[in-house]
Amino acid sequence: MPDVASIVFVVDDDVSVRESLELLIRTAGWQPHTFASAQHFLSCPRAAVPSCLVLDVTLPGLNGLELQQLADRTDMPIIFITGHGDVPMSVQAMKAGAVEFLTKPFRDDVLLNAIGSAIERSRVALRLNSEMGTLKNRYQSLTPREREVMALVVSGLLNKQVGGELGISEITVKAHRGQVMRKMKADSLPDLVTMGARLGLRPALTHS
Repeated sequence: MPDVASIVFVVDDDVSVRESLELLIRTAGWQPHTFASAQHFLSCPRAAVPSCLVLDVTLPGLNGLELQQLADRTDMPIIFITGHGDVPMSVQAMKAGAVEFLTKPFRDDVLLNAIGSAIERSRVALRLNSEMGTLKNRYQSLTPREREVMALVVSGLLNKQVGGELGISEITVKAHRGQVMRKMKADSLPDLVTMGARLGLRPALTHS
């Protein structure tokens, strides 16, 4: 469902296009922010809410494809609009991550559906980014030894094997492992393994 907390950025140098899209977006229930140039858009503060960018390909100065490279954010999907697009241009835009490439004139419902999908993508990306930030903060709270234990545990080693790798007793491994589970807020070993995979942990094995 559209909501006013979600922002739809529009960058188009044609004032009539900006005005018509602003009205369309506001009527659909989202918050429109319009810009006449890529430079103007880039000077705008980043929004920490679900958002997407409706972007004209041909702009004065920095064009849409160049802006796409600079504004490379998974939490702000891009919908390209153009009055004279070609296949190579659309392929380039889609390869770089655009979610849609619409040629003017397009139907309102086609754009609104694309915006709805893009906003939902943005919402998911923001949630994942937030979860990842929390996960990294928890990992940062571990001591160097606890990080070593976590990496070996999530790689599938038993406590005794972890102790052998690190030259510590099995009881000490259990104590560290308990601290890791508590600090990472892991409910189970599979939960911890999932966290380790998301963090890209790789154990530094001392011997095979």
